[in-house]
Amino acid sequence: MAPVGRPYWKGFIKLSLVQIAVQIYSAVEPSNSGLNQIHKPSGKRVNYVKTVAGEPVEEADIVKGYEVSEGTYVVLEPDEIAAVRLESKKTLELQEFVSATDIDPRFFEAPYYLIPEDEFQVEGYRVIQAALAHKRKLGLGQITMSGREYLVAVGALDQGLAMYILRYANEVRAADKYFGEIPDVAVNPELVDLATKLIAENTHQFDPKQFRNTYEVRLQELVQQKAKGKKLVVKSDEERPKGANVVDLMEALKKSVKGDKSASKPTPPAKKGGGRKK
Repeated sequence: MAPVGRPYWKGFIKLSLVQIAVQIYSAVEPSNSGLNQIHKPSGKRVNYVKTVAGEPVEEADIVKGYEVSEGTYVVLEPDEIAAVRLESKKTLELQEFVSATDIDPRFFEAPYYLIPEDEFQVEGYRVIQAALAHKRKLGLGQITMSGREYLVAVGALDQGLAMYILRYANEVRAADKYFGEIPDVAVNPELVDLATKLIAENTHQFDPKQFRNTYEVRLQELVQQKAKGKKLVVKSDEERPKGANVVDLMEALKKSVKGDKSASKPTPPAKKGGGRKK
C-alpha cells in the first residue's frame, strides 16, 4: 500500500557508517472540525484586510519583524532572513540513544513515519529498526527541514520506524512557575492508599480507539443534517456540577473504590466548623 500524502522530507538516516535513504511522512490526520467565517447574505467566505491603526496597508509595505520588547520590533529584510536559514541537510544522524521513559512527555511535539525510499534500502532499514526495538531505545539527532533545525527522536514502531519532533529545552516553561504557589500540606496516607487502589482498579492497556472526539462527531452530524435542509432543535446545556460544593474526600474515595466494603456504611452527619472527627 502506497503511503498517504506527499513525503515531508527526503534524505538519509545514519547510524555510524550505515546510511539508509528514507522518506518522512506525517503520522497525524488533520482534524475536519475547522469552521470558517461566512458572509451570511452571500454565502461567501469573509476575507481579512490587513490594517495599521485601522487603515488598510499595501502588501508591498509589509515586512517581517522580530519583537525585542513590547511594541518594539527589529525589521528584517528577506535577504537577511534568508542568510540565517539553514541549508536543507539531507542526513539525519542518530548521535546518541536514550530510553523513551527518560524523555519528559512535555518535550514530544509531533510524530512522523520514516519509510525506506526503495527496495534497496529495506535490509539496512530493518537492521536499524530491529536494533532499536531490541534495546527499546530512541535515537536522538537533529534534522533540517524548511530552513529550520529540529531536535528529533527515532524509534521502532510496529514493523517500521517513527520520528518524533522534540521541543528544545528553552521551549518548555518551567513547572515551578505554575506549581510553586501550591501550598505544601501534609497528605493523609489513608487517602493516598484509597486513591492508589482506585487507580489500580482502573488501569488498562492504552487503546485510543475507545475514545472519540465528541465535538467533531456532533459537528459532522450537524453539517450533514443542515446540508440536507433539516431543521434542528437545539437542546439546552445540561446543568454542570458547581465547583463550590464541599466534598468529603474520604467518603468520595471509599465509594469510588469497588473493593472497599466500608463504602456501604452510612455516613455520619458532618459537624459544623469542618469535617468529621476521626
